[in-house]
Amino acid sequence: MKQLLLFLFFSIPVFSQKTTETFVSTQLGESRQITIGLPDSYEKNPNKKYPILVLLDGDYLFDPFYGALNYGAYWEDMPETIIVGINQNTNEERIDDSNYDDGNGLPSGKGANFFAFIGGELLPYIEKKYRVAPFRIIAGHDTTAGYLNFFLFKDYSVFNAYISLSPELVPEMDTRIPERFAALKQPLFYYQSTGDGDIKDILESVNKLDTNIKTANNPLINYKYDSFKGASHYSSVLHSIPNALYQIFDCYKPISMTEFSGKIVILPNDQTKYLTDKYDLITKTLGLKIPVRLSDFKAIEAAILKNKSYSELEKLAEIAGKNYPKSMLSDYELGLMYEKNGDAKRAAKSYQKASQLEEIGDLTKDMMMEKFDEMQSLTTKK
Repeated sequence: MKQLLLFLFFSIPVFSQKTTETFVSTQLGESRQITIGLPDSYEKNPNKKYPILVLLDGDYLFDPFYGALNYGAYWEDMPETIIVGINQNTNEERIDDSNYDDGNGLPSGKGANFFAFIGGELLPYIEKKYRVAPFRIIAGHDTTAGYLNFFLFKDYSVFNAYISLSPELVPEMDTRIPERFAALKQPLFYYQSTGDGDIKDILESVNKLDTNIKTANNPLINYKYDSFKGASHYSSVLHSIPNALYQIFDCYKPISMTEFSGKIVILPNDQTKYLTDKYDLITKTLGLKIPVRLSDFKAIEAAILKNKSYSELEKLAEIAGKNYPKSMLSDYELGLMYEKNGDAKRAAKSYQKASQLEEIGDLTKDMMMEKFDEMQSLTTKK
């Protein structure tokens, strides 16, 4: 059944949101085809905002990125993301778009126009037309992967994350990028990859860049380099995409069993602070405000109970009230705290109140009444 649901997920809702339109660019002096992928929830959640992923070589990178992002969003490992693919249908076109001056190593001619098109026309258009969060990613392959590095050299990078797949680096970029990283004062994600069967010149320049980046030593740069064994210049792309996305969206993931056992359950107290810090990081890093997942509530609750730090349940109830004000979750957590502290009378009152509110997750009205009856019986005995 799960396999069938996954098939329906990828076959119907995902691709119903994919559209191609013609963008008339003043900077390029021509029309350009762009493909836009909207998350399936876009129309259903009119107040929700989404990160943007701009894809160079959108004609062939769009579908693999779209599939990976939708798969990650299905399991809540990644946020739903708006994808904007710039179609570069011929190798000649993508080379022209990536043109640079041999003397100063900066975009020139069509390359300068393409740079202005992305930053000055395309991004403002997308951000005016769609509901976007203040988090932008750019990705490209070989020629375009080398080109996207030019955006690093603006005073303030318009992109928060870079995905560089087997890049053909502009001369001296193996030293210019690390120097830029050392000077940056904004948080930045940077991912690059190759395959061990990649083009020799690419392997040599990327390995040199990797060595030099490691000397930049800037804690604001979240950097990762993958070199895939047995992968070619083209097959490495499919290895790279999920790794890059999981690097960038790592903070977004729900609490895992590894995180629970290695970081949370070992805390003697302040389990709720761990929870609020986790969601504050999502907001700070990705510009997204999302309700605390029910699975994360349950993980923190389990850690509190295991450590018998029952006063933390009151703080958890406060968080529940802010995130799910119409549900029984907040009063349930209060009832649980009173119960564990031996105050059956107040526990009964909280469970009774919870029974009158909306059910949520595995918490039901019947369950609350059973808890109420149990606490009432303890009160009567006393």
